[in-house]
Amino acid sequence: MVKGEDAIRKKKNKANRKKMQKETSNVSARVAAIIATKKRRLSGKRRMCQGMCYSLPTPEDPFNDKHGKMDSRPKETKKPVPSKADGRVSINRDNVPPRKGDPGCNHAKKEHQEQKKIKAVNLENEQTISRTIDNVGQKTSIKPGKAKIQLIGKNGAVSAQQGQTFENSGCPSKFLILCLNSIQNVLRHDGTFSGEEDKPLFVDAWGVEFWRCYSIGKDILETSGACSTMEQIAWMASTAADTIARKEKEGLSFTSPFLLYLVPSQEKATKVRSVCKPLKALGIHTVSLHPGASLDHQIHGLKSCEPEFLVSTPERLLELVSLKAIDISGVSLLVIDGLETLFKGGHLDIIKSIRKAISANPQTLVFNDCLNYASVPVVQNLLQGSISRLSLNDSITSQSACIIQSVQVCALEDEKLSKGIQILDQVCGNELGSDLFKVLFVVGKESNFHELVTAVTSKGYSISANSIWSNSEVQKNSKTGPAVFVINMEHISTADLGEFEVVIIADFVLSIDYYIEILTRMARCTVNGKLHSFLTREDAHLAGPLIEILEQCGQAVPEHLRNLCHSFSMLEH
Repeated sequence: MVKGEDAIRKKKNKANRKKMQKETSNVSARVAAIIATKKRRLSGKRRMCQGMCYSLPTPEDPFNDKHGKMDSRPKETKKPVPSKADGRVSINRDNVPPRKGDPGCNHAKKEHQEQKKIKAVNLENEQTISRTIDNVGQKTSIKPGKAKIQLIGKNGAVSAQQGQTFENSGCPSKFLILCLNSIQNVLRHDGTFSGEEDKPLFVDAWGVEFWRCYSIGKDILETSGACSTMEQIAWMASTAADTIARKEKEGLSFTSPFLLYLVPSQEKATKVRSVCKPLKALGIHTVSLHPGASLDHQIHGLKSCEPEFLVSTPERLLELVSLKAIDISGVSLLVIDGLETLFKGGHLDIIKSIRKAISANPQTLVFNDCLNYASVPVVQNLLQGSISRLSLNDSITSQSACIIQSVQVCALEDEKLSKGIQILDQVCGNELGSDLFKVLFVVGKESNFHELVTAVTSKGYSISANSIWSNSEVQKNSKTGPAVFVINMEHISTADLGEFEVVIIADFVLSIDYYIEILTRMARCTVNGKLHSFLTREDAHLAGPLIEILEQCGQAVPEHLRNLCHSFSMLEH
């Protein structure tokens, strides 16, 4: 009788067991069982009950540490199909939902739970950043999004990039915060960080406000101080690095430096480069140009690298541009630090030449305290169009930067309205003010109010005599022609004065506080603001405080105003 296959296999297994029992001194029982199981698996023949007794080792779990809780069925690679709910859904082998208790179902549940944990961590991080920014004093709306991490730069430098678009994000991206933390850690290690030890850079009030102004896309006028601090430099560099990462993710490339940072001295250039240097590990290279190094050495260095950030003094940069050693035509962000110092050093013409060498329309940031009235035309030349004002200083000088104040002394009360109408004609007829159609008249007497409305209407101007109006109404009227808005002095505190470049105070204020309120709230979106005021001898008691404000803002004081103040002081004595 011929022996069956089972009998043959049984005899062979018995021989194998005897053989392994002889080798028990070499390996443990557990390892011996694994070896035997491997041999059975390679032979291609198994017992029917084998899967029910225990699971086999796999490449994912060679030592069977998970005790059979993995999916033992072979997996099929399928393309993900988008879903309305999660954007990704897995399809099993028979296109039928897995049943409860199926090993594939358990594995899918584990993957789903892991995805939920990842989403919860991302949402928690974004909400933490949002709460931190809100604590600075601003309101932020959060739109959760998935974050992607990519490898950029040389030598495998890691940088995190935000998956959602920059315009729709309600808070700074994770990559921006990564840049800030990198800068802060290096500066603290070197002992050059001057901020609070327990306060991270990404909660800096100035930095958050700068990020919001930068996100709008307008030019920025910073009036907190004459030059930037280390914290401000860190925020500007990190924001620029974040923009570069987003643009490269979209497939864009830069042939010119993205950031051009003009500084007044070699010491300032060294300071800026020391702050930007930690970003080199994230793929952002910074080059500093100043007269302290030889021109040939800098030309040779520029040929061997393509920097993303360029920090330079104006005169050395203009030399290199004239020699075609560096191309700055595609600069996207221009920072002019210490404009007052550059103006006093006679670098105004050099800055104009550098600006002409930039063929693109870069977003410009100017640091200037505007204490010197002579520097106002320079700022007006650099910042043309709508701007964003950035200042955490509530002083009159900071809030009224680049607003020209004009004070005239009238002999009679009737001269105020006539001179106000003349100024209105000059503003609307001026070529530079051809688009300057938002003019505000401030009156204090009811009789003057009706007289002014009649006079302005007779000139052909459209007039709005409402005490309170919206920004949309201001913009709508300004598009149809020269619109004049008239307001009573009592409603100044409730009116929005930020849209008006020109304010004419026909009846001077009863208190100097009203004048300060108008001065610090008008012309928020331009550097061409003008405030015209008219005084008579009845307003002599306000001449002294008004002179102090003009001198504090670095503006010229009319001789008639000084005489009025002197005559009032003589009467008091």
